[in-house]
Amino acid sequence: MARDYYEILGVSRDADKEEIKQAYRRLARKYHPDVNKEPGAEERFKEINRAYEVLSESETRARYDRFGEAGVSGAAGVGYQDVDIGGFADIFESIFSGFAGGMGTQAQRRRSGPVRGDDLRLDLKLDFREAVFGGEKEIRISHLETCEVCKGSGAKPGTRPRTCSTCSGSGQVRRVTRTPFGSFTQVSTCPTCNGTGSVIEDKCDACDGKGANQITKKLKITIPAGVDNGTRLRISGEGDAGQRGGPPGDLYVYLFVNEDPEFQRDGINILSEIKISYLQAILGSRFEINTVDGPVELTIPPGTQPNTVMKLENRGVPRLGNPVSRGDHLITVLVEIPTKITPEERELLEKLAKIRGERTGKGGIEGFLGNFFHQR
Repeated sequence: MARDYYEILGVSRDADKEEIKQAYRRLARKYHPDVNKEPGAEERFKEINRAYEVLSESETRARYDRFGEAGVSGAAGVGYQDVDIGGFADIFESIFSGFAGGMGTQAQRRRSGPVRGDDLRLDLKLDFREAVFGGEKEIRISHLETCEVCKGSGAKPGTRPRTCSTCSGSGQVRRVTRTPFGSFTQVSTCPTCNGTGSVIEDKCDACDGKGANQITKKLKITIPAGVDNGTRLRISGEGDAGQRGGPPGDLYVYLFVNEDPEFQRDGINILSEIKISYLQAILGSRFEINTVDGPVELTIPPGTQPNTVMKLENRGVPRLGNPVSRGDHLITVLVEIPTKITPEERELLEKLAKIRGERTGKGGIEGFLGNFFHQR
């Protein structure tokens, strides 16, 4: 059984011609085969057109209201070959002007106007201390710069590009296709001028008509204190040159920090280790240790346990964007327990064990040391 035409368009039976027209516009835009590639869209589109064909004309609508499908069965069918396009052409041109002409006008303006240059990326490796304290760094980049001879026009000095005769300067060519449902305009880039709208007959010798040259140059950039792996710096205007007077792009420098044999980083804190003997841990001691700021004296208090973490405040990494604020340097104390000792050392340690009331056996002083550190 055929579906009700009012139901197909989603309007009531007392809808006026404008309501029917608006409903048709909305559905035609949604289901047109050039826009909707889903299965069944084409059949739905034909159904919508048939419904509008019948309901848009007062006479056929009256027959449909009185006799149903039988009253209009002699009207134009739903096939592409049989539809009268007279009443549809204006509607379709209006519906699809946004897809073709509207977008084409914007594209034309984009092609004929200034175009910003491309952004570029450079990966830069830093030593650990360079990342901590920052400073100046010299880099080499290769980018497009506007030709100084032709000032970016691409034409030999004293000449000018001429308007493209193929597209009349629009940068686009249009092809109109007439179908049973109206005229459709297809817009594509002009093959003669590649969308620029102009043709250079006498090319600039310095840039071969490109308007820009590939240049390698040195730049000095400032690395902020506290940068880390993945930090991105933006160098404005050092990307590729723009076209037709457009601004240049930007250069983005991505930073990667080399590992340091002595220091590690945890956020804005710096981590390192120090190895001391068991006697230094028991009796306490003083050491000169390295920091990113230089040597600093560190006091190991008596009875320091293995893996104790000692803190040197404000000796870490400056906070990015606020170099006055710094993290800490955290030192993990590693206590070395000897695996071999001399007879004299053993004798002294056994005496110490007796003084402390510790047991000694086959394990000797090693057993004592194990008990000592466990008790701590």
